[in-house]
Amino acid sequence: MNLDYRERIDKVIAYIEEHSSQPLKLDTLAEISHFSKFHFSRIFTAMVGVTPMVFVNRKRIQHSLVLLTETNKTILEVAGQCGFESVSVFNAHFKRYYGCTPGSIRNSSRRNSNFASSFSNIQAESASLADYNRARSNPLLRRAWDSMVEIRQIPEMEVAYIRHIGSYLDTYSAWDKLSRWADQHGLHAGNQQFIGISLDDGDLVEESACRYDACVTVPEGFEQGAHRPQVEFKTVSGGMYAVYSYYDTVDKLVLAYDSMFSVWLPRSGYEADDRPCLEFCLNDPMKDQQGKCKVDLYIPIRQRV
Repeated sequence: MNLDYRERIDKVIAYIEEHSSQPLKLDTLAEISHFSKFHFSRIFTAMVGVTPMVFVNRKRIQHSLVLLTETNKTILEVAGQCGFESVSVFNAHFKRYYGCTPGSIRNSSRRNSNFASSFSNIQAESASLADYNRARSNPLLRRAWDSMVEIRQIPEMEVAYIRHIGSYLDTYSAWDKLSRWADQHGLHAGNQQFIGISLDDGDLVEESACRYDACVTVPEGFEQGAHRPQVEFKTVSGGMYAVYSYYDTVDKLVLAYDSMFSVWLPRSGYEADDRPCLEFCLNDPMKDQQGKCKVDLYIPIRQRV
């Protein structure tokens, strides 16, 4: 793994550890890392194993355990000092993490000092978070990735699109509507490109609120006004992209994203840029004999400074 990536993530982790009792925003953490704000959470998650805010809450819970067992501060005081907005929020996170309430941990520690079984989970998880520091430099792996990923420059494109809001696994309705509209106006796979754009990070946004645009490119001079509100129109950014060709079931596409951000990108000499990823759809999974989708996955990149 590129040392620059590790050092930037380490800087974020150090900041979280020092300021975990204060309000922390993703934009602030992204600025500290100097990664793209659009892709920071995905990069952090790929390298550390959990989302930035899950990591923040873990640090807060770890600190709270020390205060609960080694001081006489009230649970309200502990919650406030560890950055939780209320006791109820603190209790919920603590119970999710340890499987019991802050009060029961305090009572247990006062009766006896043996609560190692409660603490073992956090120790195991903390160890796993450090795994990203032990990433291997494998020349065979690098060559394999280099053979599978191509760097391409593409121009900006005008597209018609239909927006889907909900699970990324349920975008077929938007695609069905767009395909019927495109067919009516002579926009086919032979002369235009069909592109999926996921606009939200599923780790940060509720699945039911995720936005996805099913797009088809339109030729220059295409009359747009007459087609609203059946479809909307926008310009998709051009520029430099890392392209990975994927052929498997739709539900596994997330693994391709994870591999690109956790394995390829840190070793590549590039970093993610502030543009959304693009999924150039090359087949209809409903018509594929194995029910698989064929997608060229475009990751927006820029030269690492």
